[in-house]
Amino acid sequence: MLSLLQGRREWPGTLLATRLQVSLRTVRRDVERLRGLGYPIDSTSGPAGGYSLTAGAAMPPLLLDDDEAIAVAIALRTAARSAVTGIEETALRALVKLEQVLPEHLRRRVRALGAATEVVRGSAGPTVDAAALTVLGTACRDEEMLRFAYRGRDGAQSRRLVEPHALLAHGRRWYLLAFDPSRTAWRTFRVDRVSSPAQAGVRFAPRTVPGGDPAAYLTRTLAGVVYRHEARVRYHVSAAELRGRVPGWNGLRDGGDGTCVYDTSDDDLDWLAFRIAAPNVDFELEQGPAELRERLHAMGRRLQAAAQADGSGSSRSASAKQGRARSSSRKSSR
Repeated sequence: MLSLLQGRREWPGTLLATRLQVSLRTVRRDVERLRGLGYPIDSTSGPAGGYSLTAGAAMPPLLLDDDEAIAVAIALRTAARSAVTGIEETALRALVKLEQVLPEHLRRRVRALGAATEVVRGSAGPTVDAAALTVLGTACRDEEMLRFAYRGRDGAQSRRLVEPHALLAHGRRWYLLAFDPSRTAWRTFRVDRVSSPAQAGVRFAPRTVPGGDPAAYLTRTLAGVVYRHEARVRYHVSAAELRGRVPGWNGLRDGGDGTCVYDTSDDDLDWLAFRIAAPNVDFELEQGPAELRERLHAMGRRLQAAAQADGSGSSRSASAKQGRARSSSRKSSR
């Protein structure tokens, strides 16, 4: 019964009795036993009455099966190196407490996984507040309207009231997928741009996201975003060879003669230049701002200088000497 109550917001008494294959009298008796153990369980009477596990004054013990306990331990290890602000120390404290109460056979499995795995930190990026994630996730679960302040890509501030559907982690960023009634459309919101989220206290009827798959919808949405700096690149390999080596949400198509064309954009020119050069194949920049070409030239010069160095800094010293010689020559001519 406790496992069922923890997995759903509210259970009708008749459905709970059916799932447990017991009588309603047994359900009522077991609810009273759980209350005596410290679990805050609310009940409503009548034909549509039921039971729900609510927040209490103290944290009661959780009921976890073996697989759930291992999943929580792995999640806590991962969370300690996540993009969520301030969660590292909290996750480690919770992991220590969990390992102390695990049976020995589970403790060995968790320690073996911990010793054999390592979470590699990605590049620096925006972080999100753990408390905000909790509010957003709770609103998604409870199907309750959510209000928050939002900062757009252009820095413009707005207030939103939406029907939250799902929280999605994509790389080092978190996104909220929601339906915006004021715009009569689905929207994705960067969680690091969300501030002061709060449940509005109004329930809504759940909708089906276009296509039925929230992750696929997010991928399609990101593919349609155009940032400030746009570029078109022709790589001298086929699209099949390049696929998987460039971000999947950008445009990639066959260009004929064994080449492929890649349309991409970004607000950061340095990151855009890196993304274009990262596949390590021959390419031509067919369209792009002059500043992007300068970034690519500078990147090429640095790579060439690094490749010519013998490890003793001689290449850098030679470049410095040449620079001083040119400076001296200019002074002499003056």
